[in-house]
Amino acid sequence: MSESSGTAIRLPDAAADLLREVPTGLWIGSGPCPSSDGSTFDVLNPATGGSLATVANATVDDAVAAVDAAAAAADEWAATPPRTRGEILRASFETITRRREDFALLMTLEMGKTLDESRGEVAYGAEFFRWFSEEAARINGRVTTAPSGNGEIVVTKEPVGICLAVTPWNFPLAMGTRKIGPALAAGCTMVVKPSEDTPLTTLLLAKVMSEAGLPPGVLSVIPTMRAPEVVAAVMADERLRKVSFTGSTQVGRKLLEQAAGHVLRTSMELGGNAPFIVFDDADLDAAVDGAIAAKMRNGGEACTAANRILVQNSVREEFTAKLTERIAATEVGPGWEPGSLLGPIINARQRERIADLVDDAASDGAVLHTGGSILPGPGFFYQPTVLDQIPAGAAILREEIFGPVAAITGFDTEDEAIALANGTEFGLASYFYSTDLARVQRVSRRIQAGMVGVNRGVISDPAAPFGGIKQSGLGSEGGSEGIQEYLNTKYVALPPIPTPDTP
Repeated sequence: MSESSGTAIRLPDAAADLLREVPTGLWIGSGPCPSSDGSTFDVLNPATGGSLATVANATVDDAVAAVDAAAAAADEWAATPPRTRGEILRASFETITRRREDFALLMTLEMGKTLDESRGEVAYGAEFFRWFSEEAARINGRVTTAPSGNGEIVVTKEPVGICLAVTPWNFPLAMGTRKIGPALAAGCTMVVKPSEDTPLTTLLLAKVMSEAGLPPGVLSVIPTMRAPEVVAAVMADERLRKVSFTGSTQVGRKLLEQAAGHVLRTSMELGGNAPFIVFDDADLDAAVDGAIAAKMRNGGEACTAANRILVQNSVREEFTAKLTERIAATEVGPGWEPGSLLGPIINARQRERIADLVDDAASDGAVLHTGGSILPGPGFFYQPTVLDQIPAGAAILREEIFGPVAAITGFDTEDEAIALANGTEFGLASYFYSTDLARVQRVSRRIQAGMVGVNRGVISDPAAPFGGIKQSGLGSEGGSEGIQEYLNTKYVALPPIPTPDTP
């Protein structure tokens, strides 16, 4: 994309037909409906700044109606055989997979990522439905004889009940399926409040799941521009039993305060500040590949993105030169255009925040190797950027960048690297590169994070638990651990097994 472009950007030909198919009402009960007050809002395309669709704007009354629908369906869904629940998830997985291009284009249109990135998310997001369709039939309890011999201990697992999911804009499909999949597999009903930036993917998902046989009320979707009051209304409803949130730590704290009122089960996937450590014994070419994946995946708009790239000083100059060459060659443009490797930032507000972080670091003495500027419109584009020699205490090292900016700092010793990596209140993802097996074992244990990537820049896997420690959250999503977040444990004390009378 030319820095002086300023030319109109045309949507792909397939966009119009696809957008006509996507529901634009609230999805409550058996299908789409308008908001109770008739209000709507526009969903923008971040590559053009223009409107893609006009969507119903949920009110507090609509939120209560969604909980009503979830409550009406709850008992029957909880009693539905696990195999049946799993088959609906499996059918949804197959439809999403078959319609990969539709879901990919829709995400590219409303979120901005490239089509290749979107196709990758379709595969990743759909896999949560396949994974949890299998987990539904593997919800296990246990029966044991009490050690004292005075009876039987029976432990069963039951659905927690009605759940609320609040999902972010950066992975519109996967952040929904990662919560919806385990909830429905466990026998829970769910209300989803998607991001106002990217509600269309979740609405299409609800339609697909309905067509796959999901009963009315089991899943509701309530897009809204009034998130604080709408979410607060659902959280205050005594029928709600769990909330799952992915987003900022600041908002997560507020939800935890609200959850305390009814002692709700919570799953919180919050902010990150992932270190990406390159030791001097690393394969530098592999480390550069890994840094590109960890930093530039999804345009850097990911909670797992490498936020601080820590490179041992003896190899920092070489590593920085290699990384700069790769990032400087990244072609920027609308995600649907062939050759585009980096799409736009989600909105103008987020782009300004990225620019402020870069400008602040540069004014404090950081060295700018490439990029560092907002690109002219239309749309919300920002140059892929590499910064080096960032002074300690710079905001860009403390805050999530959530954009295509590689922030590099140096270190001399392993202990210094660990101290830098752990010197944050966050603890979600982390990465390091080393060919020394003893160092791999040491560093893996010493890093304070819920997830550690060793010699790899992509770690997310539906079969693995995803979650952080410290102020990066509570609980895990994905893996066999994921469904446990939606199950209560019940202990039944039975009397001793009677022995037959001896004749």
